[in-house]
Amino acid sequence: MILVCGGLADVVTELVCARLEALGYPYRLLDLGLFPEGYRVAWRWAKGKPGGWVHGPGWKLHLSEVSGVFVRYLGSDGHAPLPELSPAMAEAVIAESQAGLMALLEHLPILVVNRAAPSVSNHSKPYQALMVRDSGLQTPPTLVTSDPEAALEFYQRHGGEVVFKSLSGVRSVVRKMNPSDLERLHLLRHGAAQFQRYLPGDNVRVHTVGDEIFATRIRSEAVDYRYARRQGHAAEMEPTDLPDSVAEACLRLARSSGLYLAGIDLKQTPQDEWYCFEINPCPGFAYYEQHTGQPISAALAELLKAGLRA
Repeated sequence: MILVCGGLADVVTELVCARLEALGYPYRLLDLGLFPEGYRVAWRWAKGKPGGWVHGPGWKLHLSEVSGVFVRYLGSDGHAPLPELSPAMAEAVIAESQAGLMALLEHLPILVVNRAAPSVSNHSKPYQALMVRDSGLQTPPTLVTSDPEAALEFYQRHGGEVVFKSLSGVRSVVRKMNPSDLERLHLLRHGAAQFQRYLPGDNVRVHTVGDEIFATRIRSEAVDYRYARRQGHAAEMEPTDLPDSVAEACLRLARSSGLYLAGIDLKQTPQDEWYCFEINPCPGFAYYEQHTGQPISAALAELLKAGLRA
C-alpha cells in the first residue's frame, strides 16, 4: 500500500493520486490540507523501528503494510481554515501536527519521497553549490555578499551581465540587474543576496525519479521562465536528451543528496557548456509533465509501488 501525504489542492499531490488511481495501485491519502482533523496517527518504537498505524476517514493502515510514501508538506496557507482557533494558534497546531508526522516519516525503514533531512540543503544556496560541484557539474561565477562595494565590483567585472536571487529555499524571482539597481546596493547591509553571471542559452529542467531521468528544454526570452507571462514573454517546452556525462552527474547529485525525486536546474550555453543552478527536493513536476507529456508521475508511481526494491 502506498501512502500519499499532501493536500489535494496541491496540483502535484492531485496528479500523483490520479496517476496511482489510473494505474490501479492501492494507496491512501493523508490530506495535509485537513490534518490532523479527521485523522489519527499512532506509533511507537518496537524492535528498533517505529510501528503503529494511520487512521483516516473510513480506513486504517498499519505501517507494516506501507511500501512507499510520497509527501509534500504544506504551509498554513494551504490548510483549511481552523475558525475555532486564533490565526497564531492555528498555525502552531498545523506546524506541530506536521512535525509529528515528519518525525515518523524520517524513521520509517521504507521508501519516503522525500524525507525532510535530505531536503535541508535547499535552505542554503551556497551549501548546495558545493554539492553541485562535487557531483561534477559546473556552477556560474557567483558572489554571496552583504557588501555593496563587492557587489558593484562583481557587476562591473561581468559587464553588467549579472542576475540576483535569494539565498534561501523560499521561491524568489530571478532578475537581471540593471543600472537602476545599483542605487539599491546599500540595502545589502541589511541582508546578503546572491549574484551570478548571467548565462545566455536554453534552460533545461531535469527531473530524476530513482534512476530515471526526464529532461525538459525551455526556450524563453524571460530571465526567469517560470514568470515568463508576467514579464510579457512566452516559454516553450519540449523533451530533450542530455550528454551522458551531464546525465550521470545529475543522478550522482540526486543520490548524494539522498533524494529519490529531484528537480535540477541546468543551462546549456550557445558554446555547449552546461551549468547547474540548484537542486529542488520538492519539485513541481506537474507543470513540466502537463506541457510535454513526459511520464514523470508514472515513473514516480512505479517507484513507490516497488518501494526500497527499486
